[in-house]
Amino acid sequence: MMDTRFIPAAEPDSRRLMIVLHGLGDSLEGWLGWPQAMRLPWLNYLLVNAPEPYYGGFSWYDIQSGLGIERSRKMLFELLDGLTEFPAEQIVFFGFSQGCLLAIEVGARYPRRLAGIAGISGYAHEPEKLIQQFSPVARQQRFLITHGTQDPLIPIQMARKQIALLQKAGLQITWREFVKAHTIAGEEEVAVIREFVRGCYAVS
Repeated sequence: MMDTRFIPAAEPDSRRLMIVLHGLGDSLEGWLGWPQAMRLPWLNYLLVNAPEPYYGGFSWYDIQSGLGIERSRKMLFELLDGLTEFPAEQIVFFGFSQGCLLAIEVGARYPRRLAGIAGISGYAHEPEKLIQQFSPVARQQRFLITHGTQDPLIPIQMARKQIALLQKAGLQITWREFVKAHTIAGEEEVAVIREFVRGCYAVS
């Protein structure tokens, strides 16, 4: 069972949901302000802790070997399958850094179409292998991936190359670059994510 926290939409009876995955060493506590930053009153949020303790926070996988990615992906699949009150097509998956990698994994492999997948400052794990294992609906999914031109942890050249490979294989990825390090570029970047999410639900 994953450790989660549900933050309900300001508007009652909404069935739209964003699942939020934190980065390495962080936790869901670090994202409690995200709903306020997004300013989408019709959106529910489910903040999720990664399964492995890591220096006061949590980790989705080992950053050197990638060990744990498959386990975390399976746990997120089970989480999605258990959200019976939220239809898959009403769920946006969002992640930062390690959470971005898992969001890409879920978007490319989950067998049901989601509302959308958004990720910040991440990368794809073994993209050539991932392409071979796309789900039947992978090319119908909508992705937004953003990255910093000055990221010291995940060089943008590597991320660009991976995204181009996934785009060539048919993933519908919108790619946006910001002048920033391994972080979020404030309202400028949040606004891009907000507009993407609005588009996923076709609301103004």
